[in-house]
Amino acid sequence: MTEHEGERVRAGWAPFLQDGRRVVLRYVIDREASPHGESMSDALGTILSADEQSVQVMTKRGEMTVPRALIIAAKEVPPPPVRRRGPAAP
Repeated sequence: MTEHEGERVRAGWAPFLQDGRRVVLRYVIDREASPHGESMSDALGTILSADEQSVQVMTKRGEMTVPRALIIAAKEVPPPPVRRRGPAAP
């Protein structure tokens, strides 16, 4: 780990966080402000941009920005499954 502006930063952490990749990010949230007392949440979607400070993801609910300092786990995931249409009506 290295020091970066007073924060501990893991060198090379999650190098796959690049534009266009589909990922799931687990990040810390404020337990007192969350509706059910959770301490973590997930963001699943396609990365719009990523830099040393944050990762911007397009999710089903819209764009969200997650500060890198709050991300505790990240994983690249495959594309969503293709939904099959039901049988045609007669």
